[in-house]
Amino acid sequence: MRLSQRHAFILVGLAALGLTAVAWGIGEWLHLQPCPLCIFQRLLYLLLAAIAFCAAFARLVRRLLSGLLALTAAGGVATASYQSWLQWQSDTSLECGVGAPSLLERIVYWFGELWPQMFMATGFCSSKEWVFLYLSMANWSALCFFAFLLAAVWLARGAARS
Repeated sequence: MRLSQRHAFILVGLAALGLTAVAWGIGEWLHLQPCPLCIFQRLLYLLLAAIAFCAAFARLVRRLLSGLLALTAAGGVATASYQSWLQWQSDTSLECGVGAPSLLERIVYWFGELWPQMFMATGFCSSKEWVFLYLSMANWSALCFFAFLLAAVWLARGAARS
């Protein structure tokens, strides 16, 4: 059975929403303190979902939306990889939230004011509060974003053929 492009985009969107819900649920259940980079990754997952759902129903611009999906996923890989790097460093001067807020932090804080239960950043980017199979949540997030990047490239190739 062959998966249609529309269903593939819907599946990508549902996966991105699911990962957002899982990250939020784990944080609530274990009382984890998400950092600005964690919250930014949540926002990127939600953006991935929105782009994927738009692509599912906008056949004429699927190739463009696949490119946006790939760029968003690449941004997620970069963000999660940077957070993973911060977790391996012991230099607290590299910590996010130190000094004047960056554009990314201002965006996160704005969303935190709108919906604090979902987007309030209260933790430190270098802390590894949750580890599963020797990988932190940032490590798992980088892997998931990489999978979304591969899916976006695959979907873009399919959109180019149709």
